[in-house]
Amino acid sequence: MAFDVEGARRVVGRVLDDKLEVWRDSGGRVDDYLDEATGRLVSPAPDEVLVWDGLGAVLPLGRPAITKPLSGAVAQAPSTTDYQVVLPVQAPELRPDDVIRVAGSVRPGGPRDPQLVGRRFRVSDKNVGTYSVVRIIRVQVID
Repeated sequence: MAFDVEGARRVVGRVLDDKLEVWRDSGGRVDDYLDEATGRLVSPAPDEVLVWDGLGAVLPLGRPAITKPLSGAVAQAPSTTDYQVVLPVQAPELRPDDVIRVAGSVRPGGPRDPQLVGRRFRVSDKNVGTYSVVRIIRVQVID
């Protein structure tokens, strides 16, 4: 007997209200060159291709991770990322270093966080988890 996930898909679909674009560096770091004035690797332009665009959600993570140092004291350390992206399972598999751009929102009354519109995020992990209707990916803000 197959499990019907259509109801869950409709409910989750209401959360996926950010217009997202996924960009991938077609040449990777192989074609980047060193800018000797700044000491940074620079990509030749245009260097990215649009892999996917559609509805998803960029959501902040919860509290910082709690780690126990060797001394036994509990300290709060910041997590390696501040955001996670929720995508429908139909979205293609993303790779580390893919760039996700928030292009807008279809949320009635405006975006959940207006400051996210136009921001870019770098995929830090392939997948945190894939479920019946969504895929969750950790991302880092690109300054």
